[in-house]
Amino acid sequence: MPDATYLYAVARDALPECPAGVADLPVRTISRAGLVAYVSTVPLEQFGEQALRRSLEDMDWLAETARAHHHVVDAVAAATPTAPVRLVTVYDDDAHVRDLLDRRADDFLRVLARVTGRREWGVKAYADPAVGVGPGPRTSGDGNGEPCPGPGGGAGAGRPGTAYLQRRRASLRGREQVRRQVLQRADHIHRALSALAAASYRHRAQDPRLSGRHDWMLLNGAYLVDEGRDAEFAEQAAALGGDGVEIRMTGPWAPYSFTVMEMG
Repeated sequence: MPDATYLYAVARDALPECPAGVADLPVRTISRAGLVAYVSTVPLEQFGEQALRRSLEDMDWLAETARAHHHVVDAVAAATPTAPVRLVTVYDDDAHVRDLLDRRADDFLRVLARVTGRREWGVKAYADPAVGVGPGPRTSGDGNGEPCPGPGGGAGAGRPGTAYLQRRRASLRGREQVRRQVLQRADHIHRALSALAAASYRHRAQDPRLSGRHDWMLLNGAYLVDEGRDAEFAEQAAALGGDGVEIRMTGPWAPYSFTVMEMG
């Protein structure tokens, strides 16, 4: 069966050596239009359209392939400005990759100029929904921001149905208040970090099954930061935590969030 060309990233420079790629295959380069594409020759029996349709439903295969893909991209990005491409980007042959570099050279060069001297950092913010966020003491009472009714707390207060409805309304008002606090806090954190970054992107909150956490993810942000401001950015991120919010910073990463291009 014929082979195809798997594309990992497009960069400015060629590395003297690179780690193995997907399926433990060697990585090589294709140079064109002042750009360098990092690729592997892959068998169509594994990376053809029909084979990929089946393989992408196999979570073990997908995780292993993603690790190998990102390992190559990270190695390249550590050495030269790099534009990663999406996982499992496969072309018929090298000629199609050379054509891509010719057609999209200006786009790639713009992206590479944007990320030169900068690195991507991830910042996630979490809060316990039972506690909420924000300054100020909690209202005394039933723990939902509403005072507990005392004896004779209104007409019908002693009726079980009426008491349930009152508690239900208080609970809903309390949850809505917490939701507003969470949104305001997340916006504040994102604005403060974006002010220190050359670019920022707010990803959707991760599913708890992926994050491994069951508290609220207030923020899942990516920030493109000048290398000389890494320490300042980390200090600001840490300062934005507390008062019910936990901040987790990850990176530096290859600039995935700021180099996405439709390959075509």
